[in-house]
Amino acid sequence: MADATTAAKARIDRALGALERKINVLKARPVPGAAVSDDDLFAPKDVTDAVAAHRIAELEAAGRQAADALARAAEAVRDVLEEDDQEARA
Repeated sequence: MADATTAAKARIDRALGALERKINVLKARPVPGAAVSDDDLFAPKDVTDAVAAHRIAELEAAGRQAADALARAAEAVRDVLEEDDQEARA
């Protein structure tokens, strides 16, 4: 049981690490045209609607990938737990 649980945890950790790297890459990428002339957080930004829509679409896609990966990881954990229950009953 411990080996299967450890393997499932390792798969989850790898999946989450890969997702974190993807999200960090997306977050770190500058948005074209988003340069602000000073450090004023409330200064208007020169971001077109198309650029903003593209950026939002990328982040939404990353979110969907994260949700899919977490669903697969949860399913893997359920499978391991089910195997453990079956072995305990046998």
